[in-house]
Amino acid sequence: ISQDESEVRFNIDETLAGNRITVVGRTNQVAGDVLVDFDSPSQSQVGTIVINARTLRTDNESRNRAIRSSVLLSGRDEYEFIEFVPTGISGLPDSVAVGDTITFEVTGDLTVRDTTRSITFDTEVTVVTEDRLEGLASTTILYADFGVSIPNVPFNVSDIADDVILEIEFVALLAESA
Repeated sequence: ISQDESEVRFNIDETLAGNRITVVGRTNQVAGDVLVDFDSPSQSQVGTIVINARTLRTDNESRNRAIRSSVLLSGRDEYEFIEFVPTGISGLPDSVAVGDTITFEVTGDLTVRDTTRSITFDTEVTVVTEDRLEGLASTTILYADFGVSIPNVPFNVSDIADDVILEIEFVALLAESA
């Protein structure tokens, strides 16, 4: 996955000073591998995806500090990274060619802090060239399922949604074999 051309995001709705907004946190600090088998797409694989949660940024520095210190605890070394370990891919077509856009699901274990849960990303990938894939994987989770709580900030933030949309917009480039 090309960090320079990829982005991981979370989206969560909240009411801020009486206005309903969607908070978007983003980082390009994501690493992972995608192995495409053009001859037998069902043999394609997705490797472990690692996200540096410490680098997630929103439009508000106070919110960013809260994410690092009390929400994700990513300021602590043991919680710096979020990890997704794929366990299965379903819905791959029988054939794939340059120019195709395919949709499928990637299921795996998402670890946030000390909690691991199985989740499924709905994924759409375009085969731009044999050397370049562009895609978007998204899922919705309940942050409480991962032991995450969002502190109440009186007088400013209220009515925080229970669910979070996670997105990985990625570009995967052909890596030379060692």
